[in-house]
Amino acid sequence: MEKNFKKFSTSPQCPIRNVLDRFGDKWSILVILVLGENGTMRFNEINKTIGDVSQKMLTVTLRTLEADGLVARQVFPEIPPRVEYQLTHLGMSLMPHITSLASWADQNIHQIKTSREKFNA
Repeated sequence: MEKNFKKFSTSPQCPIRNVLDRFGDKWSILVILVLGENGTMRFNEINKTIGDVSQKMLTVTLRTLEADGLVARQVFPEIPPRVEYQLTHLGMSLMPHITSLASWADQNIHQIKTSREKFNA
């Protein structure tokens, strides 16, 4: 039993905390879903698809996902410069898990909202 608790360690090396920390923000999962469903996209296309993300937050999110190796950024030497984003192989391997989570959220949102309303009453 003690062995199972080690994976929840408070150590910065803990893989669960380390990876899930990246997805705990508001935008990362949405960006991964959008790129996974649409393939290669430009910044403004991602921004329009998500709708309510600021340019600053989308930039930060894309950079973070790129640093983690989940998103690839390609700059084309044109005037004006064209930049495209797509999921890497690692990012694509995450898609089935995120798609399952999104599906679960969609199927259960009514029950969750009802529970929240009861709790707050």
